Amino acid sequence: MRATSLKIHDLPYFEDSSRLFHTIAGRPWAVFLDSGHPYAPQGRFDILTSDPRITLTTRGKLTEIRDQGGVRLSRDDPFSLVETVLGPKLEGVDTDLPFCGGAVGYWGYDLCRRIERLPSLAEDIEGLPEMAIGIYDWALVVDHREKRSRLLGRPGKKKTWDDLARCFSQPGPPLPGPAFRVVGEVRPNMTRSEYASALRRIKRYIRDGDCYQVNFAQRFSVPATGNPLQLYKGLRRFNPAPFGAFLNTPYGQILSSSPERFLRVWGDQVETRPIKGTLARATDPAQDRARIDALRHSAKDRAENVMIVDLLRNDLGKTCAFGSIQVSELFAVESFARVHHLVSTVRGRLAQGQGALSLLRGCFPGGSITGAPKLRAMQIIEELEPQRRGVYCGAIGYVGFDGSMDTNLAIRTLVHSHDLTRFWAGGGIVADSDAQAEYQETLDKAAAILDLLQAIKAGTGR
Repeated sequence: MRATSLKIHDLPYFEDSSRLFHTIAGRPWAVFLDSGHPYAPQGRFDILTSDPRITLTTRGKLTEIRDQGGVRLSRDDPFSLVETVLGPKLEGVDTDLPFCGGAVGYWGYDLCRRIERLPSLAEDIEGLPEMAIGIYDWALVVDHREKRSRLLGRPGKKKTWDDLARCFSQPGPPLPGPAFRVVGEVRPNMTRSEYASALRRIKRYIRDGDCYQVNFAQRFSVPATGNPLQLYKGLRRFNPAPFGAFLNTPYGQILSSSPERFLRVWGDQVETRPIKGTLARATDPAQDRARIDALRHSAKDRAENVMIVDLLRNDLGKTCAFGSIQVSELFAVESFARVHHLVSTVRGRLAQGQGALSLLRGCFPGGSITGAPKLRAMQIIEELEPQRRGVYCGAIGYVGFDGSMDTNLAIRTLVHSHDLTRFWAGGGIVADSDAQAEYQETLDKAAAILDLLQAIKAGTGR
């Protein structure tokens, strides 16, 4: 696609893009990349799109590439396939918009098996592709800072373009039913004692010198029926986050309220913002301020954070120019609805001949959700977590025709399919971790989701 073929059309601005998403939510492969506005003050851009021209889905060693001409299968590297299907980089895009069309979807955690050699020990029950990506020729981009909405893409059929412009020129219709209902109890995949036993095993590995840190997670599931977009709209109210997403794939719905950016690329600039260090918020303002101070000066959390920063510096070094990688911010505290997080920022510059997808592959999966060293931590995760992670701890976001990229780390993320909703919560385990405190941290991270599900079950969470 040449820059001259990119059409941009201004539309009326609405403060809450989730209502606009109602218009296309039922369409094939509908996507809402959600900044959390107006509930998340950090949010700026929302991206809405559907009906991709091409889809790529990876299961095991095969990727299915589907377009209007039919279906073909490839054993090639999934990251390289997305890059190939996107085509030559679109040059000369003169716009302040973050996205000009391109690849949108998820790269699931278990795609790491195409990068590293791992044992197959955890039960694979998610049933979703390891990668599900669409190539989209149009999108609605909402800029909440400038209070502008713009429809962009290839001109294509005039009727299709006019229909999109008309649909997005007014608030969407009411959310279609049936109503989302929680019809059972939330169940974790391990008991407290099983969790504590796994932590003891991890600490033995650390004492023996196998690793320094392992990010260990537990999985929750609950029977539920109805439209999961209703659940997502509740989630963005209960737990607003700047890197949220709702993906309506043929294999299930992905609902993410992630606070963490994984990788961003603009021009040749690269940024990652790892979270490591979490403390639950207090309702009393003075106590809440004291918790911020405690987290900022926590020796344990700072040590965990710097370990992951060093890991990410190494990962960025695979595709960034020598000497360009710098830690621009270390140990900043960011506050969200239920927790405070310790966040650092690492930046670099892509080396000549490198692009967004080679960067993504080189850093995948994110170090803040594996541990250090990465490969050994992933081997231990495979041994001790009962089920594979699927989408959880992968990445959700976009890679544009112009080479730009923005992805989250798929934490605080739910998957809904076959009348079952699943979500996960974890934390970094180090030598001095306390099993009781680490278990409570997982509950703190899952608190907004647990509270929302309970409210829906009680009939108060609509």
